Amino acid sequence: MGWHVLLPGLLLSLPLVTGWTTSKCLLTEGSQLPLVSRYFALCPVFQLSFLATCNSVTNLTETLAAVPQTVEGLCLSGSVSSLPPDAFSAFPGLKILGLNLHLTRLLPGALRGLGQLQKLSFLDGPFGKQSLFIPPDAFGDLISLQRLHISGPCLDKKTGIQLPRSLQRLDVVFSCLQDVGELAGMFPDLVQGSSSRDPWSLHMLDLSFNRGLKMARPGSLQGLQLETLNLDQTRLEASRVRALGLQKLNVLSAKLTAMAELPAEAVAHFELQELNVGNNKIGYISQEALASFHSLKTLHLQSTGLTKLPPGFLAAMPRLQRLNLAGNQLQSKTLCMNATGDVSGLMTLDLAGNGLSTLPPDTFSCLPHLRELLLQDNQLLSLERQLFQGLQQLETLNLDKNPLLNLGKNWLAALPALTTLSLLDTQLSLSPDPGFWESKSLRTLRLKLPSAPALTVLSLPMYLTSLELHGASGRKHWGLSPRVFPFLENLTIVGQGLRLEVQNASGVFPALQQLSLLQNSLEAFCSQDNPNIFPWQLPKLQTLKIWGAGSNFRPCLITGLPSLQELKLEALQSIIQPRSVQLEELVGELPQLRALQLSRTGLKSLSAAAFQRLGSLRVLVLDNEKDLVLHDSLREYSPQMPQYIYILQSNLACQCANAWMEPWVKQSTKTYIYMPNNKLCLAEEEGPAKHSLFSFLWDHCPQSLELKLFLASSSLVFLLITLPLLQEARNLWIPFLQALFRVWLQGRRGQGDEGKRFLFDVFVSHCRQDQGWVIEELLPTLEGFLPAGPGLRLCLPDRDFEPGKDVVENVVDSMVSSRVVLCVLSGQALCNPRCRLELHLATSLFLAAPFPPVLLLAFLEPISRHQLPSYHRLARLLRRGDYCLWPEEDERKAGFWAWLKSRLGQPGLE
Repeated sequence: MGWHVLLPGLLLSLPLVTGWTTSKCLLTEGSQLPLVSRYFALCPVFQLSFLATCNSVTNLTETLAAVPQTVEGLCLSGSVSSLPPDAFSAFPGLKILGLNLHLTRLLPGALRGLGQLQKLSFLDGPFGKQSLFIPPDAFGDLISLQRLHISGPCLDKKTGIQLPRSLQRLDVVFSCLQDVGELAGMFPDLVQGSSSRDPWSLHMLDLSFNRGLKMARPGSLQGLQLETLNLDQTRLEASRVRALGLQKLNVLSAKLTAMAELPAEAVAHFELQELNVGNNKIGYISQEALASFHSLKTLHLQSTGLTKLPPGFLAAMPRLQRLNLAGNQLQSKTLCMNATGDVSGLMTLDLAGNGLSTLPPDTFSCLPHLRELLLQDNQLLSLERQLFQGLQQLETLNLDKNPLLNLGKNWLAALPALTTLSLLDTQLSLSPDPGFWESKSLRTLRLKLPSAPALTVLSLPMYLTSLELHGASGRKHWGLSPRVFPFLENLTIVGQGLRLEVQNASGVFPALQQLSLLQNSLEAFCSQDNPNIFPWQLPKLQTLKIWGAGSNFRPCLITGLPSLQELKLEALQSIIQPRSVQLEELVGELPQLRALQLSRTGLKSLSAAAFQRLGSLRVLVLDNEKDLVLHDSLREYSPQMPQYIYILQSNLACQCANAWMEPWVKQSTKTYIYMPNNKLCLAEEEGPAKHSLFSFLWDHCPQSLELKLFLASSSLVFLLITLPLLQEARNLWIPFLQALFRVWLQGRRGQGDEGKRFLFDVFVSHCRQDQGWVIEELLPTLEGFLPAGPGLRLCLPDRDFEPGKDVVENVVDSMVSSRVVLCVLSGQALCNPRCRLELHLATSLFLAAPFPPVLLLAFLEPISRHQLPSYHRLARLLRRGDYCLWPEEDERKAGFWAWLKSRLGQPGLE
């Protein structure tokens, strides 16, 4: 399915396009971006009011014609070799533009009119496999451009592109850059020349992931004032940065550059404030290098092979505030070894993944200003209160992935300012003593419950605002102490077997706003009295996320949450015993719900009944829901349906029940629908074969297409009835109208039908599969090959049509020239294009002509009225008895011939 849009406040600007032909573009409002963020992965955007991303773009003009002109963010991917002049002039409010189009050149004026553009990205395959030509004045109109991102394509080294003065960040990544000096030829503004203008300044120059970058000619960036230089994953030695001629540099990042020693000279020359040399095999820090680090405020030395730190390490960096030593093999006692008792101003310390098993009491004695301490992924077995003495300002402590078999009594009493504590993936045995959580300032707690608890009552700090609990499978219910958490706003429960015994959730969590149940069987939280109802009635809950991990055997209705605004249900379908569910079984009365996201829930059908209880729903996201059937009750309910419906990685079922969607999507003015796989469906009777949904409906559901035509027709109904046949016979209406006009003219002249000479007595419409019955039964009986025959003149298409004449003209002329039209109908005939055409013409002539031919229907097998094309036009005929069923029993065939004799009005037919 495609899309047709109404966006609040933007109706007048939206193009009226056919929904089934514009499915390449996805539109969203900025507030809804997290719901569809993966479709913007190649074009990261910040908060904007209106965004669009278009895939598989081959015709830029055609694609942009279907995009509302009010978008502020636009991301395009596909294959377009060149960008024409004024390509985006229809989008003057554009602020972000991402182009992943395999471009080779920009023509002059391609970006004209984008005066509000703030970020521009050119994306392509990595490492310079594609060349891109940008004219020198291509960015002349981009007076608000702040970031230029070029990832993949190679630029001409002598292009001389002029940069706007507003530019703050320039990225040339994954390219073929080999020498920093090449930038001067690409962007001469970066280098200070003989002119007296102010020197150029950038917040960041990102040259990362240029695998061939290993040279830097002296003075390559002469005079450039730079805040941050990123050389990650290049081969350029950081020591060469000093010779670039930079007038200013505050931050240098050189991760994964095969660096063997610290760039002490560059640090001292620029008096760097931040240095990131992580993931380099340095192994050792000399006293000479350390002496150059006095200006640093942030130092990242993660995964650099360090086993120890030089004496006076922290004392040599008096301004240091953040230190990252993760992923090394350090001894903690190397931190505070200053015999003079000097203290450090360090505020963040990361010692994760260092294999630490013990921490002496004086480990952090020189860090009284420390606010964040990260000790996860070590081998710590126990912690005592003395370890934290002096850390009066510590706010965050992370102890994840440590054995931690035991914690000393009142171990948190020394941390009066602690607000965030994480104890995930530990083997901690929780003490029932409430004094175990001595820090009264603790607000955020992440905790793994023991697998073999000695008790089932969980004692927690009562002033928490955020709580995350992880548990193993198969555990019993846990009770909570205290019984009320008056300030808890965010609760996350992870683990298939973890259950909280909460009799009165609204009383225990009166302030709860966000609840996440992850890797959990939703049935564990269903009411015991009413197992189909979610019992946690929380009056202030705004966000509920449930991930069932494929273990739910029955649905559990989410209802009775008056403040809920966002609901996400994922993996609720049981892997062992899958079953189909309706939305009414999952979602109940939620009056304030604005965003509903369903993924792998087993949803098979949607009807208006579910939406009637979701009066405020604005966004519906259906992800990985297979073979959906959308009930046609939604058509009447459409004014109240969500304004955005995203059907992602899902498909509609190949069923005629979905046929109403095509005309509705085209005509809807209040719902925007997006389906990236809109043309594929799975027919149950044909196994795994996939079909085009549109062609399936065309072949299997003709009555649905006729209904669309009927609703669209007015005074020209006799013409519009034939529109579905235009796929099989061009220019059908011209000979058709000529035939009707000829019959009408005869009637006006008074000739009438009385006494008219017809070329044929009976025109026989039949399909090739029924030709045997026509030749063996009908033809001998009517044309007189048998002695009892009446000698009627029959018109058979294969025998009597004029050779070389158009099929449609042959059919029309033969019908007009026949006194009776006999349609031989069967299941095969109703699926035959020519038979459907002949039946359309016969019924239309019967209704529109002044003196129409007699129309008779002979059914060779039982056929439901609802299977007939144009049923609303055949109803009159069927009620008058102008049809008969060919019997299988020989003794009943005489009755069939008697009926035919009476309707043909000819004697002698026995």
